[in-house]
Amino acid sequence: MTPSFFKVTINQETMSESLQVPENYQAVMPYLILNDAASFIKFAREVFDAKEALKEMRDENVIMHAEIKIGDSTVMVAEATAEFEPQNAGLFVYVNDADSACEKAIELGSELVLEVTNKPYGRSGGIKDPFGNTWWITSVIGA
Repeated sequence: MTPSFFKVTINQETMSESLQVPENYQAVMPYLILNDAASFIKFAREVFDAKEALKEMRDENVIMHAEIKIGDSTVMVAEATAEFEPQNAGLFVYVNDADSACEKAIELGSELVLEVTNKPYGRSGGIKDPFGNTWWITSVIGA
């Protein structure tokens, strides 16, 4: 059961009239600038079933800009440079099975931040990925 503090009503009609966001994008999207962006994308594919939506290369080996989709959310990614140093994030992500996703992330070199346990908002745990991002991985209980 979802706690009452998670029940928020948003007037989508009003939002869409006042805020224009291109199709397939959201009003807020993480933009990660990372060392080894290509390996991060592979990691996200394996742990979160991410789909690559766009990839623009600086040269044959360096990702200038990429976009992956995790569920219906877009995460933008680029390779760090001297001009744009690594910028990590803390991210909250819903998955079908938090236990499996955390286990897979740890197999791929992530560090456990918080053991997966039942919380009021779902089954949740935390990892720090090999690229410096912290993920709060959560699945709905009883879904």
